[in-house]
Amino acid sequence: MKVTKEKAAENRAALVQAAGHLFRERGIDGVGVAEISKKAGLTHGALYAQFPSKEALAAEAFAAAFKRGFERMTADRNGRPATLTDCLDWYLSFDHRDNVATSCAMSACVSELARQDKVLSERVTEGFERLVAVMERGLGASSVKAENRQRALAMAAAMIGGVAASRAVAKADPKLSNQILRAVRRIVGEVGGEEGQVDGPRGRPRATRKRARGAGSPAPSSQL
Repeated sequence: MKVTKEKAAENRAALVQAAGHLFRERGIDGVGVAEISKKAGLTHGALYAQFPSKEALAAEAFAAAFKRGFERMTADRNGRPATLTDCLDWYLSFDHRDNVATSCAMSACVSELARQDKVLSERVTEGFERLVAVMERGLGASSVKAENRQRALAMAAAMIGGVAASRAVAKADPKLSNQILRAVRRIVGEVGGEEGQVDGPRGRPRATRKRARGAGSPAPSSQL
């Protein structure tokens, strides 16, 4: 039976979403097309009607995941534009670390990406450059003696690596995992010229987090 354009678009969106979740949860090489099709509620045939290969699906799934992630990270907060602090609080949070399936695809799959094909590498490069651009727009004055792009590059790399490292040790040493996120959150904020000092990320373990500025102080840093 012929599939309508609307149904084909619906199938494609379901496959992209399913692939994005599974790739982040279990790795690109740890998931097959059968599992992706099943999670999307479709058949192998429906998948290959949309994508010529698993690699092509991965490229689109990562591009879509990056888009959604940036929308969440830079969304307005209570009617005001997001600041650098808002972006760092979201990315370097316990919640972001703990919810791998909906997290940043780069931090979830960073160790695998270099082994994938050029098409996926291009999508990852686009996503990384966009993260760098977000960081660079939010930069404030800093004692770090480096060009703005160098600061933004270092911040983006530290954010991705920090979340990945925090996840890597979380099962064996939850305390160390939290320490990694807190340390990266503080240092990245300092490199970015964030006003005020932030000692750690936001997330579920709020009792373990302290902020140096007063509880009633407004959110700092430049708007993005």
